[in-house]
Amino acid sequence: MRRVMSVAVGAVALLLGGHRTPPPHTEDTSAVSNPDKRQPSRLPAQQLRVRILQSLPHDPRAFTQGLEMANGMLYESTGGYGESAVMAGPAGKTPTVHARLPARLFGEGISVLGPRLWQLTWRDGIAVERDSRTLAERRRVTYTGEGWGLCHQRRDNRLVMSDGSALLTFRDPATFAPTGSLTVTEHGQAVPRLNELECAAPDTVYANIYRTDRIVRIDTSTGMVTGSIDATGLLTPRERPNAGPLNGIAVIPGTDEFLLTGKRWPKMFRVRFISDSAAMEDHADASAKA
Repeated sequence: MRRVMSVAVGAVALLLGGHRTPPPHTEDTSAVSNPDKRQPSRLPAQQLRVRILQSLPHDPRAFTQGLEMANGMLYESTGGYGESAVMAGPAGKTPTVHARLPARLFGEGISVLGPRLWQLTWRDGIAVERDSRTLAERRRVTYTGEGWGLCHQRRDNRLVMSDGSALLTFRDPATFAPTGSLTVTEHGQAVPRLNELECAAPDTVYANIYRTDRIVRIDTSTGMVTGSIDATGLLTPRERPNAGPLNGIAVIPGTDEFLLTGKRWPKMFRVRFISDSAAMEDHADASAKA
């Protein structure tokens, strides 16, 4: 499924409540025309890998839809009809606040904007605005289409939303009204199945590709993929069969580090995205120490 003050990340642990496995997303692989008519780039995206800095516990029953660090808290949303929730707590401790969606709503991505938190729903066409401190519901607004990932670009003060296609929709953070859209391309081709989102630098959004361990770095001024991150191998062969796809990306404020997890993953990882050459050096160092 997919900005704030700096926080210390010595040991981050977030234990979530149990959730049954909900039905999988459907995939919209249709290409959409780029509304701003820019010429697509055919330059290759930078190839990156994941350097694991720390392995952290994560509830293997949680069907993760969104992950974000904000206000000194770690926020996580989970999905499933009758099981959808959002929770938050100090990094490294059990969540202190928790809120569930009504059973008829399937929770999706979240984004925190100071005192406000927006929570998407999958096929219900409803976005829930919450108080980011208490998670109490403030109101609901409707939108057209599916809701998958959500993040906030501070410089432009706009929300960025995915719907499982190659399209990103920009929305007003106060009204949730659409203000524009952009088709994400790589080598001139649309990139479908964009899921969980994380806004980083002013024009940069990270998105995981649904049902893969691939993350793409997107320039939202052009829609072009500028980086492709291979996040395979985070889970062990024993952990992998019982886990779903990667679906949680959270930048750690004030750093170049991220938290990654996935649906029903038993772990969360503090990581840095590095070049292939740096990854090869890591491998060589590990081999030398073995």
